[in-house]
Amino acid sequence: MTRRYAFILVASVAALAVPVGGAHAQVPAVITAPGETVVATFHAEGAQVYECTAGNDGKLGWVFREPIATLILDGKTVGRHYAGPTWEHADGSAVVGKVSGSAPGTAADDIAWLKLDVVARRGSGTLAGVTTVQRINTKGGALHGACDQAGALKSAPYSADYVFLRKPD
Repeated sequence: MTRRYAFILVASVAALAVPVGGAHAQVPAVITAPGETVVATFHAEGAQVYECTAGNDGKLGWVFREPIATLILDGKTVGRHYAGPTWEHADGSAVVGKVSGSAPGTAADDIAWLKLDVVARRGSGTLAGVTTVQRINTKGGALHGACDQAGALKSAPYSADYVFLRKPD
């Protein structure tokens, strides 16, 4: 096995158990990114915003609208996460993702763990070479049930860890 392939193998295994806050997250196969290496991992604290909308059956229910969160590293704010979905680092680099894989959160009120393929980017900083984003270790953020008034907004607090990965050169 060449050094390059050994490195890719080690990086792939490392991506399956991403250390966050002293704990290891076992990433479900559907959201793994084989062969990609971790660029950065940020904790997020914020809210998932929902809008009261009529479904095809005419009944009102909460529909996801957008995330609003702060990205944190070592207790310091390093960026933000917002509609797109977009992740923007304080250095001006940013990526926009599109969901390509999903696994249920660990509790009923936890939003799903996701794999997102980067579809747009800007800047030359930390997030410049990112090709995939994983959302793991979710807590909260889900909103279920009926609502009373179309157009009403409601937020559900959440936290998650976002792992930013890139494909090898």
